[in-house]
Amino acid sequence: MKILAFDIYGDYAHFRKYYTTTSPLTFSFPPPPTIAGILGAIYGVPKNENLKIFGYDNCEVALQILNSVKKVRMGINLINTKDNKYFLLLKAKNHEPRTQIRTEFVKSPKYRIYVKHRDEKVFNELAEFIQMRKSFFTVSLGLSEFLANFNFIGLYDYEEIKNFEGYINTVIPLAKMTGNGILIETDKKYFKEKIPIKMNPDRVVEIYGDVVYEPDGKKIKANVETAYQLENGETITFF
Repeated sequence: MKILAFDIYGDYAHFRKYYTTTSPLTFSFPPPPTIAGILGAIYGVPKNENLKIFGYDNCEVALQILNSVKKVRMGINLINTKDNKYFLLLKAKNHEPRTQIRTEFVKSPKYRIYVKHRDEKVFNELAEFIQMRKSFFTVSLGLSEFLANFNFIGLYDYEEIKNFEGYINTVIPLAKMTGNGILIETDKKYFKEKIPIKMNPDRVVEIYGDVVYEPDGKKIKANVETAYQLENGETITFF
């Protein structure tokens, strides 16, 4: 089995943080359940089934940041749909026709996603779709308004390395670190976020985890329990 790599990018993205309500904030990159949705859209899996096929138990994913993470905030208008009706022009029942919500977005996002799947048939069909730049459903970056494009990068043989110490190209889960963890370098920035790692088909998060990343996409030197060294020289670790 090989590892599939492809790039996904767009003008804007929003991956809503689970603890925000009235002023939605965004993760800097799509968490694994969101990546499962992206893969499901490409492959043609209904929304309520993508976590069965591309979820934590069957599919391993890793993510590399390619464009520096830049966030902006803009107001978006939400339409009032109380009582299952549109109130576009007139006030009704003391509700305004629109509500403006200040929302955070990632500007010019670009990521490289790595995929390893237990089912060889699913993996090969997914790789074929991506090579042809074809998707069954429309692919977006978090919200349906933020259409995404994607490019095939490669199918790579790899070497699995235990107790690896060196440079990692991808976002690193703290749970996968060993020994001294991160080896700090002065020319880099280190950010930490808690993200959903595993979500069941009922869309209930079963595992949250802290991850570390470099917002400009630079490689991080770290000790990890398992790393995968690809034939192109990149080293990754899965969520």
